[in-house]
Order: sequence, then structure tokens, then C-alpha cells
Amino acid sequence: MYRDLDIVYFTLFPWDHPYSSVSLSFAKEFAKNNRVFYVNHPYSIKDFAGNFNSKMAKERRKHMLTNKMRYEKIEGVSENIIGVHPPLTFPVNWLPEGGVYNVFSAFNNKVILNTIKKVIEDYKLNNFIYLNCFNPYFAGTLPNGFGQIVNIYQNIDDMTQEPYTARHGARLETEVAREADIVTVTSTNLWELMSPFNEEVHIIHNAADISNFERVLHEKFEKPEEIKHINNKIIGFVGNLDHCRIDYPLLKKVAEYHSDKTILLVGPINNSEYKEIGLDKMSNIIFAGSKNITELPRYLQHMDCTMIPFLCNKLTKSIYPLKINEYLAAGKAVVSTSFSKDIRGFADYIYLADNHEEFVKMIDNAIAENSEERVQSRNALARTNTWSARVEEFWTIVEDYLMKKKKLQTA
Repeated sequence: MYRDLDIVYFTLFPWDHPYSSVSLSFAKEFAKNNRVFYVNHPYSIKDFAGNFNSKMAKERRKHMLTNKMRYEKIEGVSENIIGVHPPLTFPVNWLPEGGVYNVFSAFNNKVILNTIKKVIEDYKLNNFIYLNCFNPYFAGTLPNGFGQIVNIYQNIDDMTQEPYTARHGARLETEVAREADIVTVTSTNLWELMSPFNEEVHIIHNAADISNFERVLHEKFEKPEEIKHINNKIIGFVGNLDHCRIDYPLLKKVAEYHSDKTILLVGPINNSEYKEIGLDKMSNIIFAGSKNITELPRYLQHMDCTMIPFLCNKLTKSIYPLKINEYLAAGKAVVSTSFSKDIRGFADYIYLADNHEEFVKMIDNAIAENSEERVQSRNALARTNTWSARVEEFWTIVEDYLMKKKKLQTA
């Protein structure tokens, strides 16, 4: 393991993002042995204006309004993680491809490159690793001369399947994948999609903060306020309730079929489909809203069964969900749609449904068969899927690449 290497980590997911992210999880693990410069995705002028009175925007106002980058102390993490927030950029995703887009995109790219250059100068970095997590819009790779020993691009989703990211991101990601020394992906299907563009494409699956989620097994939590009045069985989901992944008609069928149970949905909602099909009017559905990752065990402990009600489409075909190992670390029974090759790899530990009818009926089986032996076997499996294990995989890939590169240089 390269303990003497610094990591410049530019990511689409700011450290102050309201939900857990792959990049922050990796950064925390890297920081046990390496210094990490965590470079946030920048605010566009539009983003900054729209969030002008938010807590973090207020703290960053002075720097943003004077067009300066900002170093930030990230609370609750190792001193080895240094937060970096870039200056403002122009909002450009709405523009069509062409000259105008290219001019403003090049300006934005320069903002990020100059931010990273300043970090390199301030901390006298040399022979560091550059890691870009799912952010091909700016600085997909660093040019020669910055001092990086390897450019790595981290792909965590299929950019072609969401209208916003597909507009420019899918094309830019292809260019970055070709330029990068190494591309890592989180699922088998993403490996198939990225492999045509780079010979060094490697799978590093998502993991879980096991120590947080197995608190469900070792601590006693009071019922959260939202479910204090609930005395029947609880079927739960924890995650982002978006329009691209969640099968809302399936959720409605679950609520109708299990009218004697409570459906608890914990996570942010960023669409109106749940209202359009009437989930907000169903008396046995509770929307608990977004929660900090440290709060989730309080909710999971009181769930009799958990679920992953994902659509089966091109986007979910590429997903290895963070939540599968979080659920299993908590020892929870899981009922899921069979949306990807990777979720089917958990077939011996979870209930996989091929259609809506199977899904709703499997919930009763999951609750009835929830023995202590199964709880422990789920937790044991999750313990093999830690961020520590993933970082070990990462360093093996980097070491192999650097050894190959050295042999080529000395041949």
C-alpha cells in the first residue's frame, strides 16, 4: 500500500452532500494511511444564487464573491482529509453542443485546474494520485506536468440513462475514459460499457460503513418519532426516492397487498410521481424524509423487512446499490427486484422477485423466515464488503498498473 502518496480527489459529490456518497466513503478509508485533498464539485453562479442563504453557502460567500477557492475543515473525519471548494463556474449544461458551450466549458475546466494547481503549490504535492469520481464535466484527467503519477476515473452509474447527465456528461465521460490511465466501475454492466474505451477497466463494487449499520444488532434504539405510534409490522426502504430507479406502482401494490403493515420510506424525494399515483394518500405509508447516515440504524432496527423496489431498466442494470450491504450489515431480510447481474449475486442471502406479484408475496416469506441464523449470515456477508476491502482492491489495481508502466519504461 502506498502510504506516502497523496490523493487529489475531485468528485461530483461535495463532502457536505446530504446523503452518503461513494467518494466520501473512499476518502475516509484512504485517510487512514494517506492525505486526501477532497475537491468539491463547484457551485455554478445559478447554484450559488439559489442556495444563497443555506448554511454552507453563507460560510463560502466571501470566497465565492471574490472568486477564490476555499480550504475547509470537514467535521467528524480524519485530519488527513482537507476539503477544497473551488470558485464559481458558469451554468452550461442547458446549452447545446457547439462553440458557445465549448467556450464556457473550457472556462469552467480552467477554474478547476487552477484550483487543483493551487492545492499542489500550497501543499508542495508531487507524485500524487489524481482521482476523479463521476465528474467528467471538469478536469476529467490532469494534463502532463501537474505531478500526478496516475489519472483514475471512477464511474458509478450509467450517464446515458438520465436526461441531465446524458446531455453532455455521457459524451464527456467517453473522452475521459479514453484519456484516463485507469477506469474503475462499480458494477459488471458498467465494466461492459466502459471496456471499449480503455484497457484498464476494473470493477470495485460499492461497500458499506459496516460499523455504523451493525449497530442495529448491538444497540437498543427508541422508535423514531415518525413511527412511535406504529405497533404492526414495518416494511422499510432507505434511499433516494427518485424517478429513474424507484418503481412507484410496485410500492403501491406493496402497500395495498400489505394493508395490515406499515410501509416506511426513509430518504429524500425529488419528484412528484408518488403523488400522481396516490402514495401520499395511503394511510399505511410513512415518508420519513432525508436522514443523516448515522441516524439510519434507528429506523432500520424497527423494520421487519427491507426492500429494494427498483425498476428493471437500462439505468438499474448498471447498479450495485450501496443499500444492499447496509441492509445486510444490519442483519435485515431484503426483498428486491432482479434489476442487475450484481444484485443477483446476492441470491443466496436475499429474496429476488422477477415480477410485482412475486415481490409482494415474498415479503411475507421474508418476515416469517427471519431467524437469528439468517441475521448472522447476512451480517457476515456484509463484513466482507467493507470500504477497507474496497480500498485494498484499489491499491492492488494501482500497484499492478504502476508495475506494468515501469516495465514498459525500462524495456
